[in-house]
Amino acid sequence: MRRKRQSGNIVLAHGDGGQLTQDLVKEVFLPYFDDPALLEQNDATSLTIDTRQISVSTDSFVIQPLEFPGGDIGKLAVAGTVNDLAVSGARPAFLTVGFVLEEGFEIETLKKFVYSMAITAHEAGVRIVAGDTKVVERGMCGGAIINTTGIGFMEHPGKFAYRNIQAGDRIVINGGIAEHAITILATRAELEFSPPVMSDCQVLRPVIDRVLERFATVRFMRDPTRGGIATALKEIALLTNLDMTLQEEAIPIQSAIQGALEVMGMDPLYLANEGKVLFIVASNEAAELVDFLRSIPGNELACEIGHTQEGNGTLWLQTAIGGMRELGMLSGTPLPRIC
Repeated sequence: MRRKRQSGNIVLAHGDGGQLTQDLVKEVFLPYFDDPALLEQNDATSLTIDTRQISVSTDSFVIQPLEFPGGDIGKLAVAGTVNDLAVSGARPAFLTVGFVLEEGFEIETLKKFVYSMAITAHEAGVRIVAGDTKVVERGMCGGAIINTTGIGFMEHPGKFAYRNIQAGDRIVINGGIAEHAITILATRAELEFSPPVMSDCQVLRPVIDRVLERFATVRFMRDPTRGGIATALKEIALLTNLDMTLQEEAIPIQSAIQGALEVMGMDPLYLANEGKVLFIVASNEAAELVDFLRSIPGNELACEIGHTQEGNGTLWLQTAIGGMRELGMLSGTPLPRIC
């Protein structure tokens, strides 16, 4: 008897490993995740990897809402893990994907997210080579949770390490901060701003590749996601035992985001970003790096925002009125399910 093509919603049986599971794999995932290694559908994928050093990163994405201006959970799940590999100095190569789906989730919506993942993976130059799907009862996970694990090749092992950061280095960012978090919060609250706000969710690899081809003194990179730039830089300061000073007036914020911040009363230094990278670079290349970043579309707000100095791991903010304020890490979780 010929089976009807799957449509409608996810049911618990989609996660039991039986016929509905197989149909879901064939009709939803394999049309988009069409890597030859994955199409073999073995319990474990066999890949040919040479003797180079690799980098591995894994992350789970629990964002609410699942769709937002500038992206969706599928795009975020691929870009987030690829970016973690790229800022470590690795060239991303492979991804595995795990889905936790809620009973009742619309299959057409799932297809939309899978398509986003396929497009983003293609943009990043990575292969999706293994996956898994589980289904939980209605109301247990907010619709969908996606885990991605990435593997990349370390082209310059040890080059981008904490120990390479020196006093006097400069801190450069490729654009405005707080765009992702503000967009998610505004979408949740059904707030509209003019001009509209949009997440910066994107693959950073193209920008990073171009920077590393040209600038020899990049010491370290970090994508300031949860906890924002303050938490990321405080962690770096502690691990290097160097002080860092940020210049408040130099930190770029889009006008739309600034307007939203004034309404919401949020501190942008602690808000998540999904398309920004912090470069720590020697002072003699900082200005040229900023100019170079600004020449790349989408990075026009790149700025030098601070410097490192001898100290004991303290992060300082030099305020617009000339005072000094000590910054710590984000305390607590005021923004759950942000990425």
